[in-house]
Amino acid sequence: MKLFLDTADLDEIREGVRWGVLKGVTTNPSLIGKAEQGFLPLVKEICSIVEGDVSIEVSGDDTGSLVDQGREITQIADNAVVKIALTPNGLAATRRLSDEGIKVNVTLCFSPAQAILAAEAGAYIISPFVGRLDDVATDGLRLLSDICEIYAAQGYGTQVLAASLRHPVHVVEAARMGADIGTMPFKVFEALVKHPLTDSGFKRFTEDWEKAKPHLGELPPSMQEA
Repeated sequence: MKLFLDTADLDEIREGVRWGVLKGVTTNPSLIGKAEQGFLPLVKEICSIVEGDVSIEVSGDDTGSLVDQGREITQIADNAVVKIALTPNGLAATRRLSDEGIKVNVTLCFSPAQAILAAEAGAYIISPFVGRLDDVATDGLRLLSDICEIYAAQGYGTQVLAASLRHPVHVVEAARMGADIGTMPFKVFEALVKHPLTDSGFKRFTEDWEKAKPHLGELPPSMQEA
């Protein structure tokens, strides 16, 4: 499962890339607004930092306008993906754009039936929102599991992107269920690497190393400085 960040914060994206595990980014109007930067310079910068897909959302719900925006977004960078909400007009725009070879991430999916429609419309990615369903006492992971099962049975090429992941358990379960991508806020991304036994073990090893160094003789220069 590819790991994406759901953010428009350049510092968070750079840090994820530095770890060597970040494969892409998803954005939305709320995240873009929080960044308080010019739209085009911001999304161009994000696309230049990340090698993988960067989903950039269109606005409005007029099919013609969505198609025009999608065509413009795909010109921003080779890795720019058009992000469209799962409405009837959004599906129509997805069909037209996908027929032109433009990649579309169909977002705000909350049911298996919607996911089937998106795949039939030619979506490159479908984004079921796991956490938002949990927020209204519905099993978001069950939705994700159903979509993965249906797509596998039908042979759909659409990638399943597990969105609205709120904690590491969501990420692990999404991977277990076969999601192609998991996108999350940076705080969840950070939490994936944390474990108290790792922290305590590293502290112990560091302390023991410092005690042993005077007795180890000549060391490689980089180990002397560590």
